[in-house]
Amino acid sequence: MTELTPPPIAPTIRVIAMPADTNANGDIFGGWLLSQMDLAGGSVASCYSGGRIATVHIDSMSFLAPVSVGDEVSIFARIVSTGRTSMKVDITAWRRQRSESATIKVTEGVFVYVAIDEHKKPRQLPAAA
Repeated sequence: MTELTPPPIAPTIRVIAMPADTNANGDIFGGWLLSQMDLAGGSVASCYSGGRIATVHIDSMSFLAPVSVGDEVSIFARIVSTGRTSMKVDITAWRRQRSESATIKVTEGVFVYVAIDEHKKPRQLPAAA
């Protein structure tokens, strides 16, 4: 069953799905949605790590419902665990038809990011505050 209530926080990013984001059948391309999720997760990971990060793995990814041209897509990202250099980020995307108030969860995934230095080598995360 698809969830209907997004998290009670501000989304990390919000974007409108446009015609240029469609596949050959006119549906919003899954890769576009995945890239929006990676942008949101990367933003949270970069802020937490205090610098540059790299996406290294997607632990899981589920497409739950379609997104249509004109839908407002809100993406929520939160860090769920950290290691010495890496962070796991839980990311969910929700759609809302612009003329309605109802929302539907369309994707969910867990992405892994690694903090990197100026030489693109892993660096230790700052100590938790």
